[in-house]
Amino acid sequence: MRDILIVVDMQNDFVTDASNLEIDDTGIDDIGIGDRMEKLIKQLENYIPFNEQEKRDRKIMLEWLREGKTPFTRENEVAHFTASSWIVNKQRTKVLMVYHNIYNSWSWTGGHADGDNDLLAVAVREGMEETGVEHLRPVSEDIFSIETIVVDGHEKRGSYVASHLHMNVSYLLEADEEESLHMKPDENSGVKWIPITQLHEMVSEPWMLQRIYDKLNAKMSQY
Repeated sequence: MRDILIVVDMQNDFVTDASNLEIDDTGIDDIGIGDRMEKLIKQLENYIPFNEQEKRDRKIMLEWLREGKTPFTRENEVAHFTASSWIVNKQRTKVLMVYHNIYNSWSWTGGHADGDNDLLAVAVREGMEETGVEHLRPVSEDIFSIETIVVDGHEKRGSYVASHLHMNVSYLLEADEEESLHMKPDENSGVKWIPITQLHEMVSEPWMLQRIYDKLNAKMSQY
């Protein structure tokens, strides 16, 4: 068993790092892996693609889920699911980003599912761990964005990771700008709020900026 420090403050709709919640090594609690898998499939089936990229990527994700090729663990070295978060302030004028050690760019937060197919929980957990923020509120529990992302081969913790595909599901989260921030040194070397109007000056990954971050900002008008 492992402990996940996530609990929901129902009064304020915030997820806060305040209590131990035990789940097993697969990341599945009392709901069950089958039910959660089916829930994700239904969410993707009902998801309305924002553009042609999302339409094509949704098709790939659904096919991968239905084929059941261990899509939630890194044991599948070809492709696996990840979850990311677009963390914004209440005014929707800034986004909380980290300076990614591998990509050498300001980046959103997120990480591998590692067996947990509750991707919203993964996104929240990764957001907390990577930024130090203790209170994150899902603006919606619905999927905010989907994308398949090519990851080039790289060294990580002394081992080579082969090129592979991230089937990424992202969520829109909100945080308070006044909260203390801290880095996660093994993954990032900076954490800060960046005005949305300055993203093109700060982000050094053209594909991520043009295909993903610009899309996320365009979609925020719906919220």
